[in-house]
Amino acid sequence: MSPSLCLMMFLQFFIWGAWYPTIAVFMNAHGMGDLTHWPYTVNPIAAIISPFFLGLVADRYFAPERVLAWLHLLAGCIMLLVPLAVGDPFLFILLLLVFNICYMPTLGLVNAITFHRIEDREAQYPVIRVFGTIGWIAAGLFISFVLGLFTGGVIPEETAWPLYTTGAAGLAMGLYSFTMRRTPPAAAGKKVSLSSVIGLDALRELGSRSFYLFIISALLLCIPLAFYYNFTQLYLGATGFTNIAGTQTLGQFSEVFLMLCMPFFFRRLGVKRMMLIAMASWIIRYGLFSLGAPDALWTLIVTGIILHGICYDFFFVTAHVYMDQQATPDNRGQAQGLFVLVSSGLGMLIGAQVAGRIYNTFLGSTEALSLSDWQVFWILPAFLVILVLVLFAAGFGEGKSPKRDTA
Repeated sequence: MSPSLCLMMFLQFFIWGAWYPTIAVFMNAHGMGDLTHWPYTVNPIAAIISPFFLGLVADRYFAPERVLAWLHLLAGCIMLLVPLAVGDPFLFILLLLVFNICYMPTLGLVNAITFHRIEDREAQYPVIRVFGTIGWIAAGLFISFVLGLFTGGVIPEETAWPLYTTGAAGLAMGLYSFTMRRTPPAAAGKKVSLSSVIGLDALRELGSRSFYLFIISALLLCIPLAFYYNFTQLYLGATGFTNIAGTQTLGQFSEVFLMLCMPFFFRRLGVKRMMLIAMASWIIRYGLFSLGAPDALWTLIVTGIILHGICYDFFFVTAHVYMDQQATPDNRGQAQGLFVLVSSGLGMLIGAQVAGRIYNTFLGSTEALSLSDWQVFWILPAFLVILVLVLFAAGFGEGKSPKRDTA
């Protein structure tokens, strides 16, 4: 296990965990409650752009560690400016868009760097990736329990301090990336084309009926996932939780445990069954949120959050490993960028708009959803996941991964 890769993962997800679960609460507290779906819209727009960095810059011209460093330095500087635009919603959202354009390519970069340096994907990647989850947990606990000591009784998520924390962590990550050993661009000297840059060449090279179904399922599944990412923080506030970021880290605590067990599950279950278990867990989670809403039953709500470990690890971690299993050293960056494009990009973009429109329909002319509204709200993504589960179960055949060089 490489300490440098573990620290890279920790910082990468500390940054994301500091702003992503808190931004809606901040906006709601500063008169932008009807715009809270927009940060979760510009985030996937940036993910759609990210393959240009992964397929062109990082795969062909520059060491990915250098690209990682400069993108994080830019993202950190921009996030430090975001709180200053709180009085101008358009500028506020625009700055978040620019921040995400810098940040989202780094998700694929850290995976490409990691897969380049390890030999056993199934055994080594989950152990390294778990430090990303620990970083997300550390961000949530820092915001809820450390920053809370300095906000004068105000909920920390309602202040600008989580955004300043994100910016400072981004600068630290950028500087650290300059110290990392360089990875040579895998496709240096190869012909550049638009299709290769955006990952279409990789899509054709990796293509099979099951692979295409996997890509379609990932896209569709991220639509209901957007409901969780966009509105859980507001739901927790509506049901009486105060340490919102800290409460949501319970999902990441379960991630840590499951991530360490992933090598065992890969051997015993395989890709298809792990993904089906993830989808079933999403259905249960939304069901618990719905059942817990009318009476604010914290046991059901917290259980639903804890299920996030299975929901995330068994789908997304499995998906990253599956993509690398199918990839070659030359298109590893493209393959990871393609998955980011489809899931965090197109899927979450559609999901953010769908979830936002549904939320605003429930909101109407009121300032917040009632508990009975929340009960119906969570039923909708559960039905969407059921449809994807049936599609995936009927058509996906795992088969054997091609034997590829991992060096």
